[in-house]
Amino acid sequence: MIIKIASSLKKEINKVKKIVSIALLMSILSMNFIPALAEEHKTVTTPKQFKSMVKKNKKVSDDYKFAYVNMDWWNNFGDSTLNDYINKAILHNYDLKMATLAVDEYYQQVKLQFGNELPQLTAAGGYGLTKMPGSTSTSQALGLPILVSYEADIFLKNHDKTKSVKKLYEGSKLDERAAYIAVASAVGTVYFNIITLDKVISLQEEIVNIRQEIYDLFLARNKEGLTSTADTIKANKSLVVGQTNLSELKKQREKLLHQLCVLIGESPENSDSIKRASIDDINYELEIPAEIPSEIIIQRPDYMKAELMVEKSGIDVRVAKKEFLPTLSLGGLGLFNSANIGSIFTTENMLLGLGGGLILPLFTGGKKIANLRLKKATYEKVLQNYYKTNLTAIQEVNDSLVAAKYDKEKMLQTMEQYKLEKNDYAYNEKKYNQGVISKLDLIQFKENLLSIEKLVAQQKVECMADSIGLYKATGSKPYAYLK
Repeated sequence: MIIKIASSLKKEINKVKKIVSIALLMSILSMNFIPALAEEHKTVTTPKQFKSMVKKNKKVSDDYKFAYVNMDWWNNFGDSTLNDYINKAILHNYDLKMATLAVDEYYQQVKLQFGNELPQLTAAGGYGLTKMPGSTSTSQALGLPILVSYEADIFLKNHDKTKSVKKLYEGSKLDERAAYIAVASAVGTVYFNIITLDKVISLQEEIVNIRQEIYDLFLARNKEGLTSTADTIKANKSLVVGQTNLSELKKQREKLLHQLCVLIGESPENSDSIKRASIDDINYELEIPAEIPSEIIIQRPDYMKAELMVEKSGIDVRVAKKEFLPTLSLGGLGLFNSANIGSIFTTENMLLGLGGGLILPLFTGGKKIANLRLKKATYEKVLQNYYKTNLTAIQEVNDSLVAAKYDKEKMLQTMEQYKLEKNDYAYNEKKYNQGVISKLDLIQFKENLLSIEKLVAQQKVECMADSIGLYKATGSKPYAYLK
């Protein structure tokens, strides 16, 4: 009987040895060893450029991006060159690429948070040698621990956290849409300003030539004593002012060409290769509605995002309240250990465990109460921002309508003035041919005509910019409620 007890006790001791050896081995494997090595100070260099690994093997259609900017609306201008530049911006603008990548970042955050709703399974493996004090023998053991942990989401706290992150993901898609609308609007505005400057510069060059001719006439007449020196100096000053204005206009055009290159994802060094149409060939008489229902703001991405953020803040308040409730955690352990791999999965060498418990912090220094009050204050702040976004959106739509209405009236009046000036010039041209007026008088009438023509070109682009402003203010669909 004593021999049987000793034999049984020896088996139990061996099992304990194996368990202890596995525990020691697991603790050693869990350690992090960081060698302390002396390192010389090195100059920070530019990091190497790595290939993008985002959606590396997945081709995603770009059709939704073109839907963002509503290409049908841009076709109203009848300029294929402008459409090509908008297409290039959609595909190659770096701000838009970053906006698209931001959407993917938020999507991964949703998946990351969703992982907290699922059980966690961890497995490890190791080999250990054990020599107990007072023993001359050494025992070996193979270990395979498997751990399972799960926070039972009985109050749906983790689920609400996932819903909160999903609202951020949905908001990032609206930010992406807003970015595409803004870049398309910028491309159109810059392009129209460039072609307007082409026209204005051409007219300004004619004005400079006329002023040069006027100055030459005054200079010749001054030498003959027919014109005073003061009038000659005045003509020279007018010429210099015209030349200065011409240089300023050319500078503005060059800067806008550089800006357009960046918008379409090209180097500003390629500005000389930017093609464009003539402003005279652009259709600017787009239909401008007399009024637009205020409901149109609900399709604006900033309004939709503000609404989403109110919903998210409400969820965050609910999560903060649930932080006061207990947490139910479940855990399981499966430990397989043996002296040889052949018998490691037998029931004799298996240790299983299952447990759970409720955790309820009783005192946290007021952190939970402060967190709840913080979330409530954030909710109120987000709600006020929603109201402000609502009013701002209505204001921008109304401002765009007012600008489009009165700028068009102003342009029509200027065009009428241009027609009258043109008729007047034709009449004076006949008088010059009849010898009634001098060449100097005719040249001055010509300069007046060119100055009015410059105003027509400038006001024409103002009307086109107003159309783009209305396009942007209504979320790329200015006529959605009129069709």
